[in-house]
Amino acid sequence: MFTFDPRRGYEDRLAEAAVPQVLFGVHAYDIQGLNILDRVFAQGKFADPYYVTRRQHTAVIGIDFEPDDRHFARSMNADFVDSGFDLFLSDIGDHYLVLVGTSRGDDMVVMSGCLLAEPGKADIGEFKRRSSLRRAAYRTHVDLGDLPEILEMEYHSGVWKELGDRCLSCGSCSMVCPTCYCFDVADEVELGGRSGTRVRSWDSCLFKTHALVAGGENFRKNRSSRIMFRFYHKQRGFVAEYGRPSCVGCGRCAVACPAGIDIVTAIDMIRGHADAH
Repeated sequence: MFTFDPRRGYEDRLAEAAVPQVLFGVHAYDIQGLNILDRVFAQGKFADPYYVTRRQHTAVIGIDFEPDDRHFARSMNADFVDSGFDLFLSDIGDHYLVLVGTSRGDDMVVMSGCLLAEPGKADIGEFKRRSSLRRAAYRTHVDLGDLPEILEMEYHSGVWKELGDRCLSCGSCSMVCPTCYCFDVADEVELGGRSGTRVRSWDSCLFKTHALVAGGENFRKNRSSRIMFRFYHKQRGFVAEYGRPSCVGCGRCAVACPAGIDIVTAIDMIRGHADAH
């Protein structure tokens, strides 16, 4: 984040965040993830200058995809996007239909010269056909109806202990999640203790140290309470503050979990539709 030295004082690292970059081939649910992070880090009174600077210097080019059994982005309204990207490419066979999302995206189109041409009626028809097929291809679905209220009712459910007994607190789910935004801050001090660097690193609510405070008090020392908090934050707390879940249905957490904990099955368990196994 910045360096500090008794002679030079404080020096930020914003110049490093201002290096232009391109994210190419980003799926719709990950663009939705970026939009969620924008709400957290780039809006309101306390916008993060490092995140904002990096975001402003990053071009996002999205591309469509075919869902597999792990994806449930359609259930989370994250299988499509209308903002958060500069260009979005949709496969229509021998070509891509290109949607322009920003003025920077329009500049890319202009600079591309002969690479692009106006779409014809057949191109638009093919786009509609493939779009319908992609929506129909989702085989995994999550019922979000009244889920925040059900979570409130099931605060003391035995499901959390069952999941906590399986959870390894490794944080793998958080590290692959496109919307987890907890971080830790530490000062790396040079020998002598007067100069150093303040750094930020991703944290996870599943780590035992996440809720550890001064004096050794830990508000979530049990794994069951930590895994419950993760679900409550994504499916209830974030909804209350921002109007939608912070989950985008990518399914990465289920793939990464060495204990085989699947968010879809866990929600079904809370609803009473599935057992712990």
